[in-house]
Amino acid sequence: MRALIVYCHPKETSFTAAIRDVVVDKLRDAQVEVRVIDLYRSGFAPVLTEAELDIYEDTPSNRVPVAQDVEDVLWCDTLIFVYPTWWYGLPAMLKGWLDRVLLPDVAFLMPDGQNDNIRPGLTHITRLAVFTTCGASWWLTQLIGSPGKRMILRGVRAICARRCRTAFAAHYLMDSSTEASRRAHLDRVARKMEGFIGALPVRQKEARA
Repeated sequence: MRALIVYCHPKETSFTAAIRDVVVDKLRDAQVEVRVIDLYRSGFAPVLTEAELDIYEDTPSNRVPVAQDVEDVLWCDTLIFVYPTWWYGLPAMLKGWLDRVLLPDVAFLMPDGQNDNIRPGLTHITRLAVFTTCGASWWLTQLIGSPGKRMILRGVRAICARRCRTAFAAHYLMDSSTEASRRAHLDRVARKMEGFIGALPVRQKEARA
């Protein structure tokens, strides 16, 4: 198992960072190979430029501006997003990462003479997860339609492996959260990760004994 975590938050002392740490710890406890893309710390530029748009369908030249991120996506079989939900959706930094990195012939195949629609390109990804926080309540988020969650767990999942396993956990009403609610949520994230990873192979269990 090779897990890529795409982490997005400007403050290293945030609760979102604590969620990321639980996710990383659970993966490493299971002896999973882990890579973390920290979008703010790495100085990722989220804006798709005119020059990049000009070569958007020109493969493999379109990969050059974001070569390392593309390599990370092609390396992993597990893709995990950790971010705060802002205005019911993805932070601009994370949306820009999707725009610039999930490219034609990387994440999907463009229509051609035999296919009228795009086709999946991330079929090597068999696990997809979202761990987020929301200032709004659960019911208000559902009323609006959870666009951020849907973008990843429906949109991105549609171009992953057919039976891609998913996981999701959100701390709602984050603006009125308490120490107890945050602690309970971290415990929930840990349980979600345990189920998401699944049973360890026998050789890994023996190595940890």
